Amino acid sequence: MKQNPVLRKLGFSPSDRVAVIHADDVGMCHATVPAFFELSAGGLISSGSVMTPCPWFAEAAAWWRRAPEADLGVHLTLTSEWENYRWHPLTSCDGTSGMVDVDGCLHRSDESLKRPDPSAVRTEMRAQVERARAFGIEVTHLDCHMFAMLKDGLTDEYVSLGFELGLPVLMTRQPAWVQRLSPERIDRWEEQGVPVFDHLREMPLDRPTEGWLEAAYRIVDELAAGLTYWITHPALDTPELRAIASDWRQRAADYETFGDARLRRHIQQSGVHLIGWRKIAAGRA
Repeated sequence: MKQNPVLRKLGFSPSDRVAVIHADDVGMCHATVPAFFELSAGGLISSGSVMTPCPWFAEAAAWWRRAPEADLGVHLTLTSEWENYRWHPLTSCDGTSGMVDVDGCLHRSDESLKRPDPSAVRTEMRAQVERARAFGIEVTHLDCHMFAMLKDGLTDEYVSLGFELGLPVLMTRQPAWVQRLSPERIDRWEEQGVPVFDHLREMPLDRPTEGWLEAAYRIVDELAAGLTYWITHPALDTPELRAIASDWRQRAADYETFGDARLRRHIQQSGVHLIGWRKIAAGRA
């Protein structure tokens, strides 16, 4: 496998294992906000992304203004998955856009996004980034909640928006992404300057949490050479989180595990290099 061009520009060798450990869903509920900023300050979580349509976004922005060194992007939000805790787009709730369900909320999954109007989606995604910037956040990158931007017709809008706003977007060569997008499209975007991750890993949200620390150890030990995006969903164990999320145990386990000094030592001893999106942006220059 050829060396990732971002890593080459940053001075890493072809055999180096480099990872971004990322926290999704910041601002989805209150429990996600202190969890992310505490773990970011601890140095193990190297990036996060905020959901601007969600009720606790303003709280997340206030935390960021007190800790602007935190690497925080926008988790573009085109879906609203919970049973009784929903959110709306920032722009139009018009059903003709294809973005909302009968309740006027964003659809619960990308499968429910039948044929959304790409221009309406682009307008919504731009509005979400503009809201983050209006609250003072120095946005480091774009990614997407539940990978809804992989829906047919939306990926081009997502990548193009990144170019328009001068922000890197999450793109990977994970097999499922390659199958949906084609290697040729991914290669073309990389040639145009999109940083492309070689590997994608995620702490699961659908498995029992026994042995969570050991599961994280295994991911570290099995990381291949190249650039890896490792997704987590840390949150404090609170009544609010338990009321909202059926996967609250996994989210709380992520918070405990990535705050554990033993995992920090294990990563340091493994030789894995941790970087954030600011570093990746420097490698694009």
